[in-house]
Amino acid sequence: MRLPYRAGFFVVLLVLLALASVVFAATRSSFASADTVILFVVFVILALLAEIYATWVPAYNWEISSSIAIYLAGLFILGPSLGVLLVFAASLLSELFLRWNSDESDRTSSIIPIAFNVSQLVVTVTAAGFLLQALHKQPLQLIGLSDFLLAIASFGVYFILNLSFVIGIVALTEKRKSFLHTLAESIRQFFVQYLVLCVSALLLTALYSLSLWHVLLALFPLTLVHVSFRGYVRLQTEARKTFEQISRLLDERDHYTAVHSQQVAELAVEIAMEMGLSQREIEKADIAARVHDIGKVAIPDSILLKPGPLSEEEWAIMKRHPVISAELIEGLEIYGPVVDAVLHEHERWDGSGYPDGLKGEEIPLLARIIAAADIYNALTTDRPYRKAFSAEKTVAILEGIRGTDLDPQVADALLRVIGVASAEAPALEEIPSPAPEV
Repeated sequence: MRLPYRAGFFVVLLVLLALASVVFAATRSSFASADTVILFVVFVILALLAEIYATWVPAYNWEISSSIAIYLAGLFILGPSLGVLLVFAASLLSELFLRWNSDESDRTSSIIPIAFNVSQLVVTVTAAGFLLQALHKQPLQLIGLSDFLLAIASFGVYFILNLSFVIGIVALTEKRKSFLHTLAESIRQFFVQYLVLCVSALLLTALYSLSLWHVLLALFPLTLVHVSFRGYVRLQTEARKTFEQISRLLDERDHYTAVHSQQVAELAVEIAMEMGLSQREIEKADIAARVHDIGKVAIPDSILLKPGPLSEEEWAIMKRHPVISAELIEGLEIYGPVVDAVLHEHERWDGSGYPDGLKGEEIPLLARIIAAADIYNALTTDRPYRKAFSAEKTVAILEGIRGTDLDPQVADALLRVIGVASAEAPALEEIPSPAPEV
């Protein structure tokens, strides 16, 4: 795995800081009682399992693990030194389990991800523990308001640093990523999830003041919440995969439709990124574009595969497919936010589209983005009734329908994505080229 120079330097710096933290923690840590030993071992095992069975959330393109609650609880209950050793042991074991393959070449490529993931967690917990050490609150006992505020402050340090390190390495590796914009968006997206895990850590800390067994008892509902959430997300993911598989199965019936949906999704994502949309909106554009033509399963072959232009009656039937697409997906929660985008993807900026004849800002932004990607793909792809247009002709058509069929801002973003300078709107006396049928 080859990293850019700056990214490599960043990883090396994190590794050195993490090693220093572990060595320092090892020289200052001790187990005060048998209960401390038991709790440390239990926390390592639970954090290890939580990391291994972390939940991948497609909507955010991110993994969420309940190990965060275990790490914070370990920091509060065991103190900063044992807390750092806990994180180091659990994260290293989980990373080795997940990434250390038997193939020697795979092992070599896994070293950098393992080093980064373990190091960033160790440094994050070390920084959060500095607050406890500075105020001589190690371990932390939740007695007064100041103790709770200190715990929340430590959580804040953990939350910001954890996101910053992960987003930072992505920003250094992928130059198109904006660090500050992505960090702000990630804080907005994940704050509630992290806060719930922080509250769980506070609950475990408060119960430890009663006895070790109260803590162990509370771990069962925490585990149940993790398993339930994981099952819920898996169900949503499987539903999404099913519908995308249906779209791909159209390949056996209409090769263009299936390949087209995948390519439109990829281009829609690039347009959304170019326009500076949030990661959540980018993901929604991808989800919607992949199933935007799924309603074509209800269109007869005699129409869908017709080698020539459609008659008026046939075109009326074809125009039903976005409505059918929306009806197919609207019952699934994962597609709920993108139903309107799928339904109105064939609307046009000047109101000449279908099914509802929406115009301008009445059309959902995601629908306008998918429409631009859809039209571009149609122009550059061989169809049953014509060959693909050349690159020059495609650009000329896009510039011609900017402000008529396409949202001007979306059209400009599309032109930038394909490497063409943003075009000015055509003069009123110019007659724009008609948009292709897609």
